[in-house]
Amino acid sequence: MKEIKNHLYEQVARIGRAMASPKRLELIELLCQGEKTVETLAAQADISVKLASAHLKELRQARLVETRKDGKYVLYRLASNSVADLWVSLRSEAEERLVELQVALASLVEHGQELQGMDRQTLLERAARGEVVVLDVRPEAEYAAAHLPHARSLPVNELRQRLAELPPDLPVVAYCRGPFCLMAKEAVELLRQHGYHAIHLTDGVAEWRARGLPVAA
Repeated sequence: MKEIKNHLYEQVARIGRAMASPKRLELIELLCQGEKTVETLAAQADISVKLASAHLKELRQARLVETRKDGKYVLYRLASNSVADLWVSLRSEAEERLVELQVALASLVEHGQELQGMDRQTLLERAARGEVVVLDVRPEAEYAAAHLPHARSLPVNELRQRLAELPPDLPVVAYCRGPFCLMAKEAVELLRQHGYHAIHLTDGVAEWRARGLPVAA
């Protein structure tokens, strides 16, 4: 019986080992945005294709990631939304326990830029009524895979050229891939420089879904 018990713990530990790598956690966060090729993942995680493939192999062996063929391409995706929930839960617990992480996160979003005084349900209702613009500043492919309801796609690298598309008299709430993502911070700073009332929503699609809120696709 002891051998069986040890085997049970060993199987659970496979998940822990697969996630015990900063780059593998980053790959999971990227896959929370939708399925991607290894080349895309490598570029977005700023690592070589060879290293990305090795990390993805570890995640596949732990059954956290799956693949499918699309012509000559192999697309990687999370095994289920529960893997995204696991990432959000792990990151949230780390933020709760680790002062170092709290300090690092505080440096990403300046006081006064983050969403305050408005809960997520209220944000949804105001966006539905056209009282606030919710801006998804991720790449268009990620927006197409899943996005917050009533959100508009405007990738951050196109924002400066397309500012005229945004109504100047409405508040803008920008979001990207989650608390560790810098694209929404960059977007908020640019919008404020041009006179917009811009707010940073640190939630991404994974965090939004983990809260039990609806996601559009």
